[in-house]
Amino acid sequence: MGEKGVDRRGFLQGATALALGTVIASCVPRAASVSQPTGAGPTPEATTAVPTPLPSRTPAVVEPSPTMPAETEVTIEPSPSVSVGEPTPSGAAYLAVARGSDPETITQRAIAAIGGIERFVKQGFDVIVKPNICNHYHTPEYASTTNPEVVATLVRMCLGAGAKRVRVMDFPFAGTAETAYARSGIEEAVKRAGGQMELMARMRYERREIPDGVDLKSCDFYQPILEADLVINVPIAKHHNLARLTLGGKNLMGVILDRSQMHRNLGQRIADITSLVRPQLTVVDAVRILVDNGPTGGNLDDVKQANTVIASHDIVAADAYATTLFGLAPSDISYVVASARMGLGTMDLDSIKTVEVNV
Repeated sequence: MGEKGVDRRGFLQGATALALGTVIASCVPRAASVSQPTGAGPTPEATTAVPTPLPSRTPAVVEPSPTMPAETEVTIEPSPSVSVGEPTPSGAAYLAVARGSDPETITQRAIAAIGGIERFVKQGFDVIVKPNICNHYHTPEYASTTNPEVVATLVRMCLGAGAKRVRVMDFPFAGTAETAYARSGIEEAVKRAGGQMELMARMRYERREIPDGVDLKSCDFYQPILEADLVINVPIAKHHNLARLTLGGKNLMGVILDRSQMHRNLGQRIADITSLVRPQLTVVDAVRILVDNGPTGGNLDDVKQANTVIASHDIVAADAYATTLFGLAPSDISYVVASARMGLGTMDLDSIKTVEVNV
């Protein structure tokens, strides 16, 4: 990363302890090394223990009424004893939820509510956008890959804020990257927006130690992801047969080479790779969500039109809110729990300032 690059640990430092106003102690890494099998078949996910619930807070919530205007901001203020702190700019939301029928507009409004794209993108930045393009089976309406317009909107916003280039990439587990990029509709949308689609070449993966890893101590990461000035994580919110949900944390499995090693303790190991990648911005696409038979789907009866985009600098908070779209709680998703325990963000939604924008 060049001198203009953002230190991801410094940028995200404010997300490590905002739920309680104190730093959440990282778990003590195990001394034993982790073997990496070459077999393709996943094994059942180990259960991650749920920590003692955080102290309850009950801030006032303003519910929109049928008489409210079409565009309304609903603000959930944090407890007076909780500081949202840096890196959230004064007056900006810690987390934003935008709802409406146009993916471009709600993406723009969600980003604006957390301080604007200029908070993240500086002149000359090398930006990587990481959507979910996990397969080449289905077109966008099946909600197994990220909405193309959400991705394209982020590309345009970054370039408009002065980014030197914006690359979009993923490592599909089904089909080739070329066919998956085309089938998802993301390639066409990104090129139209002025961005570049990058094929993640095997030669560019590099073995890296994970200093904060609890269970996974090293892994082969796609090196450009670790070198970029800014990484924007753009998962689609969807059901997953092992992890329960694919959200921001699960989406980062697309930046490592050997995913078979993850399934022995999926929740913790997702948190471990998140501790190294540390995306500075997470934008959850919930325009259309897959509520069953994920991660690939294939039946439109399993798709729900949610018309929602969630944005935060805190990947854990963004994922925590996204669980509620499925009638779940943050504590139901093992990698959300593990990431919060490691101090990678907060899953205590009552402790942060959330702005909801209805367009």
